[in-house]
Amino acid sequence: MSTFRPNFQISNNLLQYIASIEASREVIKNAPIVPAWEAKFQEEAMVRTVYHGTRLEGNELSQEQAERVLSIPGTDPEKVASGAGIVGKARDIQEIINYRSVLDWINSWGESLQEGERPKYTEDMLKTLHSISVHRIIAPDQCGTYRDHKVIVRGVESGQVVHRPPEPEAVPGLVKEFLEWLNSDAARRQHVVFRAAVTHYQLVNIHPFIEGNGRTARAMALALMYAEDFDVKRFFSLEQYFDNDIENYYLAIRSVQNSKDNDMTYWLEYFSYGLAIELDRIKQQVLKLSQDFRLHQKLGHQVALSERQLIVMEYLQEQGKATSSDLNEILPMISTDTILRDLKDLIDKGLVKKHGVTKGVHYTLE
Repeated sequence: MSTFRPNFQISNNLLQYIASIEASREVIKNAPIVPAWEAKFQEEAMVRTVYHGTRLEGNELSQEQAERVLSIPGTDPEKVASGAGIVGKARDIQEIINYRSVLDWINSWGESLQEGERPKYTEDMLKTLHSISVHRIIAPDQCGTYRDHKVIVRGVESGQVVHRPPEPEAVPGLVKEFLEWLNSDAARRQHVVFRAAVTHYQLVNIHPFIEGNGRTARAMALALMYAEDFDVKRFFSLEQYFDNDIENYYLAIRSVQNSKDNDMTYWLEYFSYGLAIELDRIKQQVLKLSQDFRLHQKLGHQVALSERQLIVMEYLQEQGKATSSDLNEILPMISTDTILRDLKDLIDKGLVKKHGVTKGVHYTLE
């Protein structure tokens, strides 16, 4: 029986943020029209997660450089840098490569779970995530190995000591107790977002490894959400929220450490608010692409459209109607024949209606 018990109150703020998260999640999951380029959305979220997740730890590559690194397959930093056509510190490039590998591992692990299977979170999983995140960055014998000496955590800006993690001798027991709680029935009765937030904080607080604790903690929290049907199509990036508000990110973490009884309420509020904001932003994107939620009732299923077709749908929604000449203007690089084929497909799917004949032909939403 684990002795670890997170201390937090279900505040009005938490209830409000979770309600927003759940509402956005349902819209994203059940939108009547989904973009045919979901992979593009996922790729963009992956780039944001990797770039901001490593930048939090001091990585100096720009977002454009990170994108170029991520566009090149492979794990050798010199070859990847050469292929990407960038000059940067080998460590910075390796960190980007490693974080991509972490996300790949999380996705593969989540997909390996059987439908309805209850995921189990283990020390081996934690150590694997750490090993991947610090590959070629720290000594091989320290990858996936608990630290064996004291460490202190200094503020990124001030350089002042902001946290004194537990003694190294206590680390194995603290990790074991935390994982026992995380896998317990009592923990699973808590909302998955709360458990992800607790996971993030507790691993940062224990600081089980010499280096890479922040990345490993965020990865473990993300793995939990992905495994428990909270991946939200893998469209979101909490790392961007943390990095864009780095001062408050660390203040929220320290709010627990500075409280008398390790009260995590404010940290959970900060974490949940970030997810609520990110999912609301994605929801607005999806709603724009999905046109009209009523289509779901009409069609009875999701419809995947190409980028061109979504541009046509958006134009029809804004203007009310369009001729082929209008569509040629908004799609200047696309041939008339291709536009007409796209329109026929939209008509066949029951989304667009054709009016008139020959020169008087125009189109409206069905």
